[in-house]
Amino acid sequence: MTTETRTILVTGATGTLGRPLCARLAAAGHEVRELSRRSPRYPVDLRSGAGLDEALAGVDTVVHCASSPRGGDEEAARTLIAAASRAGVRHLVYISIVGVDRVPLGYYRAKYAVERLVEGSGIGWTVLRATQFHDLVERVLAAAGKVPLVLPLPAGVSDQPVEVTEVAERLAELAAGDPAGRVPDMGGPEVRTFAELARAHLAATGGRRRLLPVPLAGRTYRAFRAGGHLAPGHATGRVTFEQYLKARSTPA
Repeated sequence: MTTETRTILVTGATGTLGRPLCARLAAAGHEVRELSRRSPRYPVDLRSGAGLDEALAGVDTVVHCASSPRGGDEEAARTLIAAASRAGVRHLVYISIVGVDRVPLGYYRAKYAVERLVEGSGIGWTVLRATQFHDLVERVLAAAGKVPLVLPLPAGVSDQPVEVTEVAERLAELAAGDPAGRVPDMGGPEVRTFAELARAHLAATGGRRRLLPVPLAGRTYRAFRAGGHLAPGHATGRVTFEQYLKARSTPA
């Protein structure tokens, strides 16, 4: 593994993962180019690619964090890979999700397709899959809590939330190193049922709701119930969901 400083471009730099990743790369002494549609210096829309060649000039490594559940990930990846190839980028790092090859959710399928594009890009590559971030689980529970009196939950489903700053730390290490292919998955420290996560969220927020397990239908639900999105053998995260919620409620 190399340790020299590099010029690293991060897509999705203003996102939940991109922000702490850029901070860690900069703290390690790398030149960081923060690319997103709202970036003041590199405002690039990956679907069109306008301005991408200029942003990639002289870049050693690209960390691809940009993603959208609304679609377009494959198109954006093709545009990015083509431009990175033209620019002579040596290392392409991609953050994916645990279970993209096992859970038949449209968004997961798109992430898996991007993995295959990265692998076939002709550029040295690294792919890290992580479980869901704490903040996503929190947002799901907060949205479910808008139903009066009860808190509906998918029956029989567990999750393994991970702290986003820990994923950023791991990605920064990978970006500073050599292409490593598919690296071990990264999961949160605990596999918890949604009922347990909901109780923790209610305790942290002072909410009082009756939990309502809701059985769902379809292949995607069955895959989640089977734990296709979990990585219990790679529980390398350190921050639990309760610790995350406590930190969120503690004044800075």
